[in-house]
Amino acid sequence: MTKTDLRERILAQLRATLAQQVNAAQLARDEAISEESRAENQYDTHSLEAGYLAEGQARQAVEIEANLKSLAALPLPDLPADAPIALGALATVRDATGGITEYFLSPCAGGLELSHDGHTVLVVTPQSPLGRQLLGRRVGDAIQLPGRKPAAASLIVTVT
Repeated sequence: MTKTDLRERILAQLRATLAQQVNAAQLARDEAISEESRAENQYDTHSLEAGYLAEGQARQAVEIEANLKSLAALPLPDLPADAPIALGALATVRDATGGITEYFLSPCAGGLELSHDGHTVLVVTPQSPLGRQLLGRRVGDAIQLPGRKPAAASLIVTVT
């Protein structure tokens, strides 16, 4: 799978999430302005709570739209094998047990897992602990995978 394919799959996931978020915001807005939500007394806050919910969901939709734009604009250069890892890089990491994991460094959608050819590509952002470790590293550099003992340090095998 190419980096372009990975980006398209991430964008598709973000578009689906955006559609769900916009729908949820609209439902919460409709609930907030519904005649049935009108306060029956001074302690009835149902309409107010629905309004807060709609506002929060609308903010999340705006954030997802910004993520879509930043990921769509992300350059995906073919990096030489000795290049440092940067945004848009696909890094293959081998751990001390010989297990291999691929990480795609993205400006958003951290934590997303994509499967291809029988293995998983994890999306990491520069804000994550692993993303901070990967940025600027080169082939052969050791990193410490989160949740692993220091003796299980990993080596970057390839960067594309």
